[in-house]
Amino acid sequence: MKNILFLCTGNSCRSQMAEAFAKRSLASHFNVFSAGIKKHGLNPYMLRVMEEVGVEMNGHESQLIEELPCSDWDVVVTVCSHAKENCPILQAKQHIHMPFDDPPGICSSYTDEEAILAVYRRVRDEISQKIDKLALDLV
Repeated sequence: MKNILFLCTGNSCRSQMAEAFAKRSLASHFNVFSAGIKKHGLNPYMLRVMEEVGVEMNGHESQLIEELPCSDWDVVVTVCSHAKENCPILQAKQHIHMPFDDPPGICSSYTDEEAILAVYRRVRDEISQKIDKLALDLV
């Protein structure tokens, strides 16, 4: 079985969503992981919008690369530019950069919960679509 890692800055939002969607579409070919270069905990808005589309996030936790049970990567996917520029060099057969907008950053000054959720939903849907396309390309 091959190993794929989704890497982001805090492993709290985008990489967590990518991992969850990839587990749905790649699990028969890949062990799927996500990690960050920092630990930010799971974002509550991310949890909420994933639940809306029936994606269970039980068992997910914010992790550092060093905490993963694997270090032999077939594919490493960075989902934010900060991780691409600042992550340690990870040996992998394939590196893919798939940047997505940062919902917490975009929403940092928002006060309307519906506007916040709209951003998280948009990014969630973009990640889902890109992971579906990635699955077609990788298997």
